[in-house]
Amino acid sequence: MQRGSDRLSVHRDDEMKHELQGLLRSGRPTRTEEWHDPEPTADDDPEVWAGPVAPGQSGASLEKVRLELARHLGRHAFPASAGELARALRRGNAPGAMIDAVAGLTRSNRYENVQQLAEALVGGA
Repeated sequence: MQRGSDRLSVHRDDEMKHELQGLLRSGRPTRTEEWHDPEPTADDDPEVWAGPVAPGQSGASLEKVRLELARHLGRHAFPASAGELARALRRGNAPGAMIDAVAGLTRSNRYENVQQLAEALVGGA
């Protein structure tokens, strides 16, 4: 039921749908100026399309694991034991594989920063 509170008329609405049809069907940007298009990924960007990075996965380098840990842990989490860090990751909504890997570390060790934790995870994988 039409209530008459639309900003645009029905005719203008149809006209706008017609204008957008090419963009929606093409699946790519339809702008003529290149600078409007999104920037392509760089060679050193993390592989986000492959899903979350977890220790033990193929391609889980030290840098990628450290980046993923840093996304979910803040500086305030350190120094801490593996159990404390696993709880902090759980609160930070980290991927389950990352939480399990940290929880599986030796509980008696204390980690001073993300670098030490990432080295323990990648070295232990």
